[in-house]
Amino acid sequence: MKIAIAQINPTVGNLTGNSNLILEAAQKAASAGANLLITPELCLLGYPPRDLLSVPSFIAAAGEKLHQLAQDLPPDLATIVGTATPNTNAVKQGGKALFNSGVLLEGGKVKQIFHKRLLPTYDVFDEDRYFEPGETSGYFNIGELKIGVTICEDLWNNEEFWGKRSYAGDPIADLVKLGVDLVVNLSASPYCASKRQVRSAMLQNSAQRCALPIVYANQVGGNDDIIFDGSSFAINRNAQLIRVLASFKTDFAIVKYDETKGDLMGDSLHNESAIQDAPLSFDPPEGDAEIWEALVLGVQDYVRKCGFYRVVLGLSGGIDSALVAAIASCAIGPQNVLGVLMPSPYSSDHSVNDALELAKNLGIAIEMLPIGDLMKGFDRALADLFIDTTFGIAEENLQSRIRGNLLMAISNKFGHLLLSTGNKSEMAVGYCTLYGDMNGGLSVISDVPKTRVYSLCNWLNSGGSALKLPANGEIIPRNIISKAPSAELKPGQIDQDSLPPYDILDDILRRLIEEHESIAQIVAAGHDEAVVKRTVQLVMRAEFKRRQAAPGLKISDRAFGTGWRMPIAKAAFY
Repeated sequence: MKIAIAQINPTVGNLTGNSNLILEAAQKAASAGANLLITPELCLLGYPPRDLLSVPSFIAAAGEKLHQLAQDLPPDLATIVGTATPNTNAVKQGGKALFNSGVLLEGGKVKQIFHKRLLPTYDVFDEDRYFEPGETSGYFNIGELKIGVTICEDLWNNEEFWGKRSYAGDPIADLVKLGVDLVVNLSASPYCASKRQVRSAMLQNSAQRCALPIVYANQVGGNDDIIFDGSSFAINRNAQLIRVLASFKTDFAIVKYDETKGDLMGDSLHNESAIQDAPLSFDPPEGDAEIWEALVLGVQDYVRKCGFYRVVLGLSGGIDSALVAAIASCAIGPQNVLGVLMPSPYSSDHSVNDALELAKNLGIAIEMLPIGDLMKGFDRALADLFIDTTFGIAEENLQSRIRGNLLMAISNKFGHLLLSTGNKSEMAVGYCTLYGDMNGGLSVISDVPKTRVYSLCNWLNSGGSALKLPANGEIIPRNIISKAPSAELKPGQIDQDSLPPYDILDDILRRLIEEHESIAQIVAAGHDEAVVKRTVQLVMRAEFKRRQAAPGLKISDRAFGTGWRMPIAKAAFY
């Protein structure tokens, strides 16, 4: 038997477009002689649909589209589609109105419906807000073959792997009791760095402990701040990877189930001997290459799915805006990227020259808008009010806000999406200006620490990306990487005037934000107590800024976005 995996990139709410993606994959599967097609979780709606699930007309339209899709699919192909289905007992039993379901379509009809049992309510997930959990696990038959159905989190409750049980019940163990031969999983598992390896290791552990092959179909693409890497795969009952689909790209694959051996088999690309001799792995590998691909996909899909065609960003001659410009150029083409230089009297000549060289290397258009005269106008307007005060943060931030206004004017006039360029280290400690450099429709690297920004730029210059290296061999001019980072809002300013060195700062932030360590634990790890306390204070005070920031692409376990729900008004607690 042949099983097709459709790793598709749905758009939230686009029922017709998503249905067409499923139909295209089904036609390809039927042409290849497949018996079964697996699609990602909620792929008819797009994941995550969030409060669209609370709109009755949207749910009704999704139901109509599902039945239409059933009639349009190849009649001899069994297809499992991820969608939301009504909970008919919700009013009587007081439950949620919907289930997160996998629906089996075959012969023009809805044959069976399977409900997700384990509903995640952590980080970016809020499924308990919308869905009623399924009570039992189920399977369907193709011939004599029993195929168990699970949805995403249903396979993440593995006590042996995690060391403790996070939910009541174990869907895969229940399927073993039902005597299934194979497990399929419809998934929309978001990306974070190194998650592909964790995901495959966890499912391999499940396959091994239950002696069942697993076919895993994951969504790919960016939806708002969340990136889905795809990286679907199939595992045989011995926990060997027999097929791995592309990461950060749409993909399609066929795997074969041998009824006589009761297991998934390698195909012509990965036969059984290849499994033994050359274990499959994910491409690109972990590290800078993986993060780069995620950010490029995130920008590409945010631009496309929000209806934009071009982007604009401020180029300061610094490393953060250089990296964002490179990501945007790769995502939507350099011809669709506009960089704007807005030098002030405090901008160094080398920063302007560095920005011009970067633009030339990337092949992007550039505009120069000096802000000196605008600064003088603000100074005159505020002169009486600011009399007898000294130059300080207010005047520094005015420069950033002037630049933000100019960029927003360009965005409004020409319909370009404004990309903001602040990194995670700055966002964490509030080293950013509301209504200034924080302006934008998408914050590209707000989950990328400063140290990783440097690493990515060095990786780019090594030729790791699809961007063409210029004649001098460096996409990011060497001076941008080597010079001390500075906002250049006053003479001689550098970031380390007010922040610890970034290698120290980033380690403190990682321990605080991602590892949830206390001040005492961070100090015990070797950091200066005063520096740690000051950093924690900055993080807590900057919450009001982060609440007003543009959506930022998530690449870590703990990003300042959908999954970050810290109060603004709070007492110190570390």
